Amino acid sequence: MYQMTEEEFEQAVEEAIDGIPEQFLAALENVAITVQDEPDDYQLEALDDPELPGTAQDDELLGLYDGVPLTERSEFDDCDMPDVITIFQGPHERCFPVRRDMVDQIGRTVVHEVGHYFGLDDEQLHAMGY
Repeated sequence: MYQMTEEEFEQAVEEAIDGIPEQFLAALENVAITVQDEPDDYQLEALDDPELPGTAQDDELLGLYDGVPLTERSEFDDCDMPDVITIFQGPHERCFPVRRDMVDQIGRTVVHEVGHYFGLDDEQLHAMGY
């Protein structure tokens, strides 16, 4: 199992964010992208709950979008609390033992979760390679 330092992992996530086309980054409003070592119990519920869309591999939760997708918002959904995208380090390390593969997957995970913000479901994202 390849392990990254916390700083290396955060840098890989930053590079993935920087790789998102500008028109999509500009459209992200009130979204926090965070890094966490492991998912907590609430976040693990995403594996069984379609209302909490996340990226999973081998029953490991790699990332999670927690918010209201743009396509489901109404004028009453104006909230000061940000949507949150969380990328999990431990599951990436367990699922991808080669650094290059892990970095590639971090990029796919970030795009996958941003896709949920824009209203894409898992089926659509998987069809696009995310």
